[in-house]
Amino acid sequence: MASFNATELKPDPTILKDNQKALRFKTHSTIKKVSDDYGRRQIFNTAVAAVMELFNAVNKFSEQTTHNKQDIAVLQEALEAIVLLLAPIVPHLCHVLWQHLGNSGGIIDAAWPEFDESALQQSTVTIVAQVNGKLRAKLELSTDASKEELEAAVLSNESITKHITGLTIKKVIIVPGRLVNIVAN
Repeated sequence: MASFNATELKPDPTILKDNQKALRFKTHSTIKKVSDDYGRRQIFNTAVAAVMELFNAVNKFSEQTTHNKQDIAVLQEALEAIVLLLAPIVPHLCHVLWQHLGNSGGIIDAAWPEFDESALQQSTVTIVAQVNGKLRAKLELSTDASKEELEAAVLSNESITKHITGLTIKKVIIVPGRLVNIVAN
């Protein structure tokens, strides 16, 4: 592997793969949530829980990648965010981790991470499909899908069709970007 300084690498959003975009989304949504938990809400347990979820996502990502430059840049960004977000709670440990991540200077002098709004934009969303209020499928659909497209995608799903075969559809309830519930009897 070529040698390079991971702290100098920055993810290039224009060439990221789906798994890299997913980790960046998790990183920046965690920064947004933890910043709100510390600043406005002053709730620390949920902040730590959010950072733990990000750490789990980092582990999963690390196991599934080839570790090219973009993979390492996305990992470095996530790990630095984890250390910075935990610094108010465990400053001494985070100072050491900050140094191990290749950063010079103390973590106390580092700027608080800011979330990147563009990293929070997703092209797909998970839609929950229900029949009579019971979960029957989860579909990955475009975030800009119309209500008609959502309904058509759900009604053509195999898991849904087997639960509505022979039933009369009374109503289709659609919450855009979240769920489609088919009421049938």
